[in-house]
Amino acid sequence: MQYPLEHLTFHNGAVQLHAVASGSPDGPVAFLLHGFPEFWYSWHKQIEPLASAGFRVIVPDQRGYNLSSKPRGAANYAISHLTSDVLAIANQLNAEKFFLAGHDWGAAVAWSVALLHPQRVAKLAILNVPHPSVMRRYLAANRRQLRRSWYMFFFQLPFLPEAAFTIFNYRLGVRSLVRSSRPNTFSSEDLAQYRSAWSQPRALTSMINWYRAAFRFRTKFSDSTVHVPTRILWGERDAFLLPDMAHDSLRYCDSAELYTLANATHWLQHEEPARVSELLIDFFRTSP
Repeated sequence: MQYPLEHLTFHNGAVQLHAVASGSPDGPVAFLLHGFPEFWYSWHKQIEPLASAGFRVIVPDQRGYNLSSKPRGAANYAISHLTSDVLAIANQLNAEKFFLAGHDWGAAVAWSVALLHPQRVAKLAILNVPHPSVMRRYLAANRRQLRRSWYMFFFQLPFLPEAAFTIFNYRLGVRSLVRSSRPNTFSSEDLAQYRSAWSQPRALTSMINWYRAAFRFRTKFSDSTVHVPTRILWGERDAFLLPDMAHDSLRYCDSAELYTLANATHWLQHEEPARVSELLIDFFRTSP
């Protein structure tokens, strides 16, 4: 059964959140959270399969991205605000519990929702981002990971990252996607979608402010163990994050399993859409 894409608006205080939705309004809610430098379109190949499997699929433009609000100042992109956006949407959907999947920065938000509000998350699916404690440890002590994460430090500079990203019709943004993915992963139509999202007023500064906030406003978790059933999907050819981080993340979960995709990169839901959809549906459908 095919469901149409719906465009919905949610609110978290003064922040307006655009989301694409699909599936039966009576189905269990499944969030799909995108990362940098994407937007809801990151998950466009997974929406229909999950909707057809019976889920009410909610795919937000996270704050700062595309059609959602872009509050000024890095403080507005601290993890506490990013997680509160997810809960605000869930509350407006009357979803006491929900399934949660995230990729890249969306995975960082998903980890944090599960750590801060485990009673709200039925199951957690993570794509190519480690547990927050693992990320901090590797950035502090692992030289190989530090070299791969050079851009995170570049993004701490004012103005220059935005200027570099914008010139020559967003060439830096396009290259970050194309050069780190398998050949022909992103079509010219896909890249046009991204350019349109990046060109929204204040979008680039807001997107980069996620990185600035991460360095300035560290979230402390009272319990670093994830008590929610967790499935980690990891493209082993990730150019940004070491595969060891995926294995180390399992130690921070009560119940977790790791699926590695040997030929996938950081952009695994684009490169292996059917496999990623299958693994999400299977996990979300299975009783804990």
